[in-house]
Amino acid sequence: MVDASVWTFLVAVTLLTMAPGSDTMLVFRSVLTRGQTAGFLTALGICCGLFVHATLSALGLSVLLVRSALAYEVVQSLGAAYLIGLGIWTIIQTVRQSPSDGRNEGSPPTSTSTPLSAWQAFSEGIVNNVLNPKAAIFYLAFLPQFIRPTDPVLLKSLLLAGIHWVIGIIWLTLLIFAMGKLRMWVTRADVRQKLEGTTGIILIGLGVRLALERRT
Repeated sequence: MVDASVWTFLVAVTLLTMAPGSDTMLVFRSVLTRGQTAGFLTALGICCGLFVHATLSALGLSVLLVRSALAYEVVQSLGAAYLIGLGIWTIIQTVRQSPSDGRNEGSPPTSTSTPLSAWQAFSEGIVNNVLNPKAAIFYLAFLPQFIRPTDPVLLKSLLLAGIHWVIGIIWLTLLIFAMGKLRMWVTRADVRQKLEGTTGIILIGLGVRLALERRT
């Protein structure tokens, strides 16, 4: 099943993954507000959402997003509302937090330490990815180009999603480690508040952009 088309797919999704977007900002927000462990869990959730899109595409359900304007608009609106809500909540938390909130200057953000917060970090990632209509359309329009008529559609789709998953995990992990290198600067109370506030604004902007985008 691993043929030349798979290598072409690998190059394409690598470039796609490295392009900054809502997934990158969501991981950035998670690391800033809850620590690196939460960032890894959010990245894991984002990448696991790819298998949902691959399965729906293989089963033909994603066709609804192409053929039905209403279905597309519903998913688009939910995704936009989710991003805007996360952005607003991030800004609210930033405003409530004072520079002397009990943490020592330069101390790292609180890491995910309970099953509930771990699940929250993971679910934020997977929900953000699943509610992205562009990801669904990408899998519907892009994956079939790499599936031959003789290939088992679902199995090949999951294989390609697995490749995308690996690339996504590697890239997001590199970003998380890069933030770790800047920890002493990033975790300064004043700098952290500004970064969290900026991240919230960017998430809101991405949500508004998604809501206003016309269906192509």
